[in-house]
Amino acid sequence: QVQLVESGGGLVQAAGSLRLSCKVSGGTFWSYTMAWFRQAPGKEREFVAGISRNGDVTKYEDSVKGRFTISRDNRKNTVYLQMNSLKPEDTAVYYCAASLMFSVVTAQQTYAYWGQGTQVTVSS
Repeated sequence: QVQLVESGGGLVQAAGSLRLSCKVSGGTFWSYTMAWFRQAPGKEREFVAGISRNGDVTKYEDSVKGRFTISRDNRKNTVYLQMNSLKPEDTAVYYCAASLMFSVVTAQQTYAYWGQGTQVTVSS
C-alpha cells in the first residue's frame, strides 16, 4: 500500500519561508511523477508544483513561480516544496500527490496517491 506523509507546515509571517516534505512508502518512488496541490478555505484544490521522475522537469502554477521550488531525493523517497516570500494568499492545506503518468500534469484525476495534507498559514 502506497502511503504519502507530509510534514513541515505551520504558521509563518508574510515574507517568511517554509519547507514542506513528503515521504513516500510502500511503492516505487522513482517511478512516480510527484506534485504538490493546495486547497484554501472555500476554494477548490489547485495544482501548485510538479516534478518528473528524475527531477529534470518541473512545472509551477503562475502565482508561485519564482517563490516556490519543488525538488526530490529518490534515495530518500521524498519530495520537497521550498516556499519563500510567502503571502497570506498562500494559506491553505497543502497535499502531496503521486502519479504514474510520465509527464508532469496538473489535473488532479491523474494522481493516484495522496497524502493527508499539512496546514500552512501565512499571517499578514
